[in-house]
Amino acid sequence: MILYVLKKNKNSKSAAFGKWFAYPVIEETVTLDGLAEHMSSHNTPYSKGAIMGMLTDMVSCIKELLLEGKNVKIADLAIFSLGIKNNGGAVSEDVFTVSKNIKGVKLRARATGELITKSLNLEAQLKKASATSKTSGNGGSNGGGSTPTGGDSNTGGSQNGGTGSVTPSSGGSGSNSGSGSNTGGNSGNSGNDPNDPNDPTWQGDIN
Repeated sequence: MILYVLKKNKNSKSAAFGKWFAYPVIEETVTLDGLAEHMSSHNTPYSKGAIMGMLTDMVSCIKELLLEGKNVKIADLAIFSLGIKNNGGAVSEDVFTVSKNIKGVKLRARATGELITKSLNLEAQLKKASATSKTSGNGGSNGGGSTPTGGDSNTGGSQNGGTGSVTPSSGGSGSNSGSGSNTGGNSGNSGNDPNDPNDPTWQGDIN
């Protein structure tokens, strides 16, 4: 069950000014240790320690492969890759330098298989969080790094707090997750949150 809170867009410069949008409530962030413990409880012959060791090695190897310029695909999870954060474009190819025109690199993750938007919409159940529900960070809307697909149309009775399923038609394959932003000259907005309706760069719900 995914809990959500409603937030009003207060950015007067936005085309969605005054409209309400749903944001997920993130109650907990599960660490690698917590994931290992959870996995060990699923009738597996492997202990928490053995699973933790494998997961730790996996993270290390994924980083190693990414730094070699390769993408890493974990089926039904995500395709991991590195993107480039540009620091303004050069006037010509001849004057382009790494030190002046590249700010750094960033991790990108694109959902695949069972975690693409279309698949998630078939299984996700949404429920409006009550005032007494456990929330973090005023609803935790930024904890998950994304907004619910399709704006407030998928809340399934959001005004009365009822549960609802996400309609498959709002989804699509290859949805972005995590920090899967495009490479290019967007580094200037690194201090802003485009998913926050109160941020000046906010442009509405992201599909």
